[in-house]
Amino acid sequence: MSILLFSLILLAGAFMAGLLGSLTGLGGGVVLIPLLTLVFHVDIRYAVGASLVASIANSSGAAAAYIKEGITNVRIGMFLEIATTTGAIIGALLAIYTPTSLVAILFGVVLLFSAAMTIRKKNEHGDNTSNSKLARILKLNNSYPVNGEMVPYKVRGVGGGYALMTLAGIVSGLLGIGSGALKVLAMDNVMRIPFKVSTTTSNFMIGVTAAASAVVYLQRGYIDPGIAMPVVLGVLAGAFGGSKLLMKMDVKKLRLLFSVVISALAIQMIYNGLTGKL
Repeated sequence: MSILLFSLILLAGAFMAGLLGSLTGLGGGVVLIPLLTLVFHVDIRYAVGASLVASIANSSGAAAAYIKEGITNVRIGMFLEIATTTGAIIGALLAIYTPTSLVAILFGVVLLFSAAMTIRKKNEHGDNTSNSKLARILKLNNSYPVNGEMVPYKVRGVGGGYALMTLAGIVSGLLGIGSGALKVLAMDNVMRIPFKVSTTTSNFMIGVTAAASAVVYLQRGYIDPGIAMPVVLGVLAGAFGGSKLLMKMDVKKLRLLFSVVISALAIQMIYNGLTGKL
């Protein structure tokens, strides 16, 4: 395969990854890493490095649009980024010394969890009954637009959400994905934030989490510009497209299809990890 053909296929794959990552809040790595390892047979550590760069681009592309729309809760994002960044550095350091086969198996398990998360019942409207003192002190309560009106919501479970975010950061650094499933779970189920707010705030946070991990991978030489460049361009374009579509479409059917696809990828990753092919 020529370099040009490789770059074009990778560009197209990265575009789809950015589009799906933006629509689901999971980040593009759930598609990119299987694409690189299973199709192009790239070493999983280099695939993780490229995925981290892609996550930064994905977050940057989607976050700007969501903040402009007034959906993203920036205060929650900045607060929880302390936890995810700490976890990401720990995870990236662990990844350097973890066998690639084990990384592949863990990645498959996290993909299956992410698939389940995409089709679960969503907390669409948030919680207005919470009386969290910590949320008031940190000024995390906010509102978001619904059909042209601003709907208020209150935050609860701040401590539990912070702890789960630390775990999400470790997973992100170890596996090179945005760990958006864990982020959305923390904000949606534990902190009781409306689903659209948790999804968009997850996108806002993913870039910072990935950047912390990417520094470690860059120092170890696991970020290849030849792979990372088409990935960044494709993911950035896909992220902008996804951010526009989210405001206009019902993504339930898309999430179901997405969960089926990444479940199949997860099984393949686990199988290859168990048989030592990765």
